[in-house]
Amino acid sequence: MRIEKIQVLRGPNIWSIRRKKLIQMRLNLEELEDFPTNKIDGFRERIEALLPSMHAHRCSEGEAGGFFKRVEMGTWMGHVIEHIALEIQHLAGMSVGFGRTRETKTPGTYNVVFDYVEEKVGVFAAEESVKIAQALIDNTDYNIADCVQKLKEIREQERLGPSTGSIVEEAVSRDIPWIRLGRNSLVQLGYGVNQQRFQATITGNTSSIAVDIACNKELTKKMLDDAAIPVPTGGLVSDVEQLESVIKKIGYPIVIKPLDGNHGRGQTINVNDWETAKIGLEHAQNVSRRVIVEKYVTGFDFRVLVINHKMVAAARRVPAHIIGDGENNIQYLIDLENQDPRRGYGHENVLTEIKVDKDTNELLEKLEYSLETIPQKGEIVYLKSTANLSTGGTSIDVTEMVHPDNITMMERISRIIGLDVCGVDVMAENLTQPLKESGGAILEVNAAPGFRMHLAPSEGLPRNVAAPVVDMLYPQGKACRIPIMAVTGTNGKTTTTRILSHIVKNSGYRVGFTTSDGIYIQNTMLSKGDTTGPLSAEFILKDPTVEFAVLETARGGILRSGLGFSRCDVGILTNIKEDHLGLNDIHSLKDLTRVKRVVLDSVKKDGWAILNADDEYSMKIKNDLECQVAIFSMDENNPYIQKYAREGKTTCVFEDGYVTIKKGEWKIRIEKVKNIPITMEGKARFMIENVLAASLAAYVYGFEIQNIALALTTFIPSAQLTPGRLNIFKFKNFKVMIDFAHNPAGYEAIEDFLKNVESNKKIGIISGVGDRRDEDIRECGKIAGRMFDHIIIRSEKHLRGREEEEINNLLIEGINSSGREVSYEIIPKEIEALKHAMSMAEDGMFITALSDVLTNAIELVQDYQHREMLEDNHTL
Repeated sequence: MRIEKIQVLRGPNIWSIRRKKLIQMRLNLEELEDFPTNKIDGFRERIEALLPSMHAHRCSEGEAGGFFKRVEMGTWMGHVIEHIALEIQHLAGMSVGFGRTRETKTPGTYNVVFDYVEEKVGVFAAEESVKIAQALIDNTDYNIADCVQKLKEIREQERLGPSTGSIVEEAVSRDIPWIRLGRNSLVQLGYGVNQQRFQATITGNTSSIAVDIACNKELTKKMLDDAAIPVPTGGLVSDVEQLESVIKKIGYPIVIKPLDGNHGRGQTINVNDWETAKIGLEHAQNVSRRVIVEKYVTGFDFRVLVINHKMVAAARRVPAHIIGDGENNIQYLIDLENQDPRRGYGHENVLTEIKVDKDTNELLEKLEYSLETIPQKGEIVYLKSTANLSTGGTSIDVTEMVHPDNITMMERISRIIGLDVCGVDVMAENLTQPLKESGGAILEVNAAPGFRMHLAPSEGLPRNVAAPVVDMLYPQGKACRIPIMAVTGTNGKTTTTRILSHIVKNSGYRVGFTTSDGIYIQNTMLSKGDTTGPLSAEFILKDPTVEFAVLETARGGILRSGLGFSRCDVGILTNIKEDHLGLNDIHSLKDLTRVKRVVLDSVKKDGWAILNADDEYSMKIKNDLECQVAIFSMDENNPYIQKYAREGKTTCVFEDGYVTIKKGEWKIRIEKVKNIPITMEGKARFMIENVLAASLAAYVYGFEIQNIALALTTFIPSAQLTPGRLNIFKFKNFKVMIDFAHNPAGYEAIEDFLKNVESNKKIGIISGVGDRRDEDIRECGKIAGRMFDHIIIRSEKHLRGREEEEINNLLIEGINSSGREVSYEIIPKEIEALKHAMSMAEDGMFITALSDVLTNAIELVQDYQHREMLEDNHTL
């Protein structure tokens, strides 16, 4: 077996719209294609022995044990690997269950698809599942426990922390989209101008001054003391002399902790003698040079959580401990406690495993105990000096028990420090009495407090403390998304995207859009290149200035990673034509339709899908969509248009020289085509199609007719605004046109346009694209032979797996089959070919350069124009 490729799908994809997180592994079974599981001796017994929990896999049998039954009957190894990849993730504590295995058009090669929780875990599961299957085939040992542990470790390295994760889960439950910014806990909720950011439990609205105050324990203590909040007495020390002075002032017992510490690092509590105090000072100074020394307040450790200045939860925290049974030693009791199913590795469960460390050993030494000591029955032995859950502590919810005076105090503290999300550490016998009566005190105020103890306490009611955070970031009525229009299809995507963006901008929105030549906000290019994939879409959605997104969405990005957005308001399908066939398992127009419809399937239910009524494959999907559908056509008498009219539905047509919206039989004329510059006075029919698509999308979204019309008449085509889309450059005696056409449908559109161009001689500069099918390259040559009088064949910069001569021969075969006597020559370099064509230009000649790469050609022609202008001025 051989893994050919592993892809991580992060958005709606060809396998599932709702399951956005999928691994797609292309697996070549090689000789195993001839050996299904029933032909491998002992395979069923070995896989059941190694992974007995797979009995729960129902598979297509629809019952427990169904997968093992399939193995017994005989199934291919790709299917087995799919199930192994799911099972090992499940054993590592991740909830997954979706999988598909489908053979490609290449015999013995399969796409193995399964869902994941964390990307790197999914990739590791893909690779390791193949190794496991191979071990089972070879009857060699495999340590499944090590594999599962490795998966857990990767998950802990990659996952969001429990607090961050809880806020994301709450947002998702409210249909708020989210994007992880980087690999840490910085998260964006919402899109564009409606985004909110948070990291751990610090929000974008959290005051940086408040965080600084909370991190400075001495300043926090002073501000609280000045506000009549009870705090322990003590002082700030930097050396042994100052330590001695403070101890003389406040007396034992004391607590020693670093000024800038957190999570209990560097703390020593309940210190009762000078030697221990000096050791505690040294320990604290490993974290912070300046150290706080306070009177040790007896009682229980409580954490009170205040969000948006309202108390939402309170918990009593208990350090990791064991309870003696009079029979077993401390190490045995720790191991026994770690078997509690609520405990797990890192943050995978409600509680964390207890690990023996320096803190544990020091606490035991104070008791003159060791791990071999057998505690008395009922004796509590504390194993950590702090009650942090991350070190094995437990929590007890006491929210309902907090006295109203204490609630008022906690909410007041959050305002004194200035934190919108605030954790208050309290030491007291209880919270049922006012602190001033119980003798309790405020120990610390925490920015970015952990939520885990409240979300899943060891005892008491769990509290959804993420909800008030999301309430604060998105109060009722506040939008979290921005409108998204997504444009897909074979030809016309970029122009349709640009027209739509112009309409949106002229309707008062700040628009961000992606195209095959770059990413733009308003008309400013921010990134150059083919930007039609999910990362480019995410670029727009992450920008805090964007109010409306128009996203060109090409097949490559969908196949590679899925969509870069969860859903859109309007999805436009321009057409489905022969292009890129034979690549990435897309061999037919039916396959290509399956890819393109991912965009339309992502349209929200009350949104709109815009379809081309003149395109056979586009119309095949109209009845399968769950959203509203509107269609456009160059022919008012198109049968689909007529049917939609009878049903009172919305369409857009080219009729009597106008771009017209039809609502049922009623007509709303937007603008005369001759007044729309991008159509070249109506000569470029394929541009009219793009105008129809954009106009219909704008109309159904809700833009005013007059705004659409104004935008269409002010959208002036140029090399700057629409690079490579019918860019015509006028010289004194001839014209040059540069266009992006690179497939048969694109060539036919240019052929249709050139019929309306008067010229003494039409010269074409063409090239073949190496990753297209032979028949597509030949067809381009044939169409070129029909529309040009002389052809210059050049080479693309990237041959994409073919030889230059092979591509040229296919083009020549096509030219020779055109039915016309057409002269041709070969000039490999694009610039040289263009220079040659312009050097031979005669009066009335029209030169057309069809190119998959445009920048160099446009720059050269513009340079020639500039030189001609200078020469004319010099002559004058």
